[in-house]
Amino acid sequence: MLVSVPRLVIAGISGDSGKTLVSLALVAGFKKWGKSVAPFKKGPDYIDPAWLSAVAATPCRNLDTFLVPAEKVRSSFLKHARGFDLSIIEGNRGLFDGRNIEGQHSTAEIARLTASPILLIINCAKVTRTVAAIVKGCLEFEPGLKFAGVILNRVAGDRHNRIITDAIEGYCGLPVLGSIPNLKDKIVEIPERHMGLIPPSEFNAGASFEKNLAFLAENHINLERIYKAAQKAKPLELIQVDEKQAPSPQVRIGYFSDSVFTFYYPENLERLAQSGAELVPISSLKERKLPEIDALYIGGGFPETHARKLGENQILMQSVKSAADAGMPIYAECGGLIYLCRNLIWNENRFPMAGVFDLDLEMHPRPVGHGYTSLDVVAENPFFPVGTRINGHEFHYSGIKSNLPADAGCCRMETGVGLGNKRDGLVFRQTFAAYTHIHTDGEHGWANAFISRALAFARVRREVSIPNSHADNADRRRIENYCLN
Repeated sequence: MLVSVPRLVIAGISGDSGKTLVSLALVAGFKKWGKSVAPFKKGPDYIDPAWLSAVAATPCRNLDTFLVPAEKVRSSFLKHARGFDLSIIEGNRGLFDGRNIEGQHSTAEIARLTASPILLIINCAKVTRTVAAIVKGCLEFEPGLKFAGVILNRVAGDRHNRIITDAIEGYCGLPVLGSIPNLKDKIVEIPERHMGLIPPSEFNAGASFEKNLAFLAENHINLERIYKAAQKAKPLELIQVDEKQAPSPQVRIGYFSDSVFTFYYPENLERLAQSGAELVPISSLKERKLPEIDALYIGGGFPETHARKLGENQILMQSVKSAADAGMPIYAECGGLIYLCRNLIWNENRFPMAGVFDLDLEMHPRPVGHGYTSLDVVAENPFFPVGTRINGHEFHYSGIKSNLPADAGCCRMETGVGLGNKRDGLVFRQTFAAYTHIHTDGEHGWANAFISRALAFARVRREVSIPNSHADNADRRRIENYCLN
C-alpha cells in the first residue's frame, strides 16, 4: 500500500546553522496557514523535540537508526506522519555527520530512509560566494539524495543576500527558498545553558513566541514553494501492522513530570500504557509523598538547576527512599540517577538527594559523557536479562565524586562513559539507575519487564497489607524475594 506523505528534512552544514529556528518557524508558519504539521527530530534529543512538540501541538518523534532498527524507524515515521498535511524532520549536526567516516546514523541516512527532500540551512555570517561551493559539495558528496532548496541564515543585508543567492542558483541550480536576517532584536531567541536550549517548560514566552515564529516564516521564507517541494516527495510503502488493543490498566506506574524531569521519549510512556500501566504524573517539587503506585519511572532532566528546590522537598525524597527499601520497582535515567544518589555537589554547594545509592555526584564544567552508548548486561538487575546488548545515549555533566569498585554497575560499557569505570546501571533491590537513556522501540523487553515487576510488587504488597512506602524488615525481604522469583 503506497501512501503520500508530504515531508522535508531540515539539514545544516554544522551545529548552529539555524536548523531549530527554521524548523520551528516552518511549523508555526504552516500552522497559521491552517496546515497540520507532524514534527520529527533526527537523533537522540529531548530539548529540540520538546520545542517542536510545543509549537506543533503534537508529540515530536525521534528518528535514530542507532537506537532503533532502520525498518522500525521508517515504520514509526509513516505511522506518525499519516493524516498530517506536512511532516518536518529536523536533522542534527551537519548533514553527513554520523558515527563513523561512512556517516552511519547521519541526517543524510534518515533522508534516504524516508526518501525525503532536503532543505539545506546555511549560516552565512562572514561568507558570500563560498556558500555556493559548500552547497555544490553537498549536492555531489553522496548519491541518492534529493535537495529541495536552500535557506540562508544570518544574512547581513540585501547585497549580501543577492550575492549568495545568485551564486547558489547560478552554480548549483538549486533555489534559495528563504533568507533570514541577523535577528538583532532577538524576537525568537531561546535562552541557552550548559546542555543547549532550555526546555519550554522553563520558558515563559506565551503566545508571542509562536506569533513571532510565524511572522519570521511569512516574511523571510517562501512557504508556498517549500510546501510544493514537500508535496513532491514520492509515496512510501506502508506495511499494515495489526495493533493489539491495550489491556485494561493492571498496575499504576508513577513518573516524575514537571519542569525538572522532562526527558522522556513519548514512545516509552506510550509503550508502558499499551502494556497495561496506568501512568500517574508526579511533581518532584510539589508532591509531599508518593501516591499509591506499583512502580516509579524517573527520567532525565535538569535536577542540577533545581537542586535547591528538590532538596527542600526532603519529605518526597524520604518517601522515594522508603519505596526503594520496600522493593518497589524504580527505573531511573541520568537525571533520575542524580535524584537517587546521596548528594549533588555543584559550585562548592552540596545539595541532599534521596540517598537510595550511597554515592555523591559532582557537576563538572564540561560534559563527562556525551554520545551514543553500547552496554552489555553482565549482572542481575530488575529490567534486563544478563547477556542483553543495550544501545542508548548519554549526555551528562555529572560524575561520581569518588572512585567506584571495578565491578560497580550491572552493565559493562562497550562504548560511552557511564559511571566512569566502564560500567553503568546501579542496582539496589528493585531499583535500576543509569546514565544511559534508552528508546523502547529498540529495547522491546524493557516495558514488559517494568510491567512484570510492578505486577509482582502489587501482588505481594497486597498480601502483606502495607502501604507502598512502608514495610518492616521481614516484609521487605518478603517483597524482594517475591519480586526476584
